[in-house]
Amino acid sequence: MSSEQLQGFFESTAGQIVTVCIIVALFGAILISGKNKKTDTKALVLSAIFVALYLALNQVTIFRMPQGGSITAFSMLAITSCSYLLGVRRGIMAGMCAGLVELIFNPYVIHPIQLLLDYPLAVGALGFAGLFQNGKHGLITGYLFGAFCRYLCTFLSGVIFFGEYAPDGFNAFTWSLYYNITYIGTEAVVTLVILFLPPIRKTFERLKTQVNN
Repeated sequence: MSSEQLQGFFESTAGQIVTVCIIVALFGAILISGKNKKTDTKALVLSAIFVALYLALNQVTIFRMPQGGSITAFSMLAITSCSYLLGVRRGIMAGMCAGLVELIFNPYVIHPIQLLLDYPLAVGALGFAGLFQNGKHGLITGYLFGAFCRYLCTFLSGVIFFGEYAPDGFNAFTWSLYYNITYIGTEAVVTLVILFLPPIRKTFERLKTQVNN
């Protein structure tokens, strides 16, 4: 299937229906707890809120890069927060849902692997923030790790599929390294400034206590 056909499919009604079915399946998996396969409505509701928050914040663009990607109003924090509160598994699935919803509204597809790297895997990778949810500085360390995991996905996509856009003085590797760190790194630094504020950290600690009760 050519890149034009792939793009056309995900812009079509059929492609959007397939994407929505995958999103529903992921939300269904979030509903099921890993413990004894019980349902957890609280986790489902919170995940849906964080996915919606990611999508809303992702629309608040501070700076848009010329070849895709943008600095947004803390959108990555929505998914890393979900993972910090609900754990890695649910954080990754919530991120994948958010990436797939983004695909519905703003598809740019030239290859199936590029689709995965730029949409469900890139946003889903933010969910690895939950690996540090029980650490002393779990919120901040987790956010950094989640942002780094997303960066790896976009970096690989850039190297494999967008190297031809590298300007003079760059190759595919160095251009993707530089290009993607420009917007992901900038948003991460600005978000970290917010996360270091004591009232913000205390708010997340209270939320975590409430969620786990």
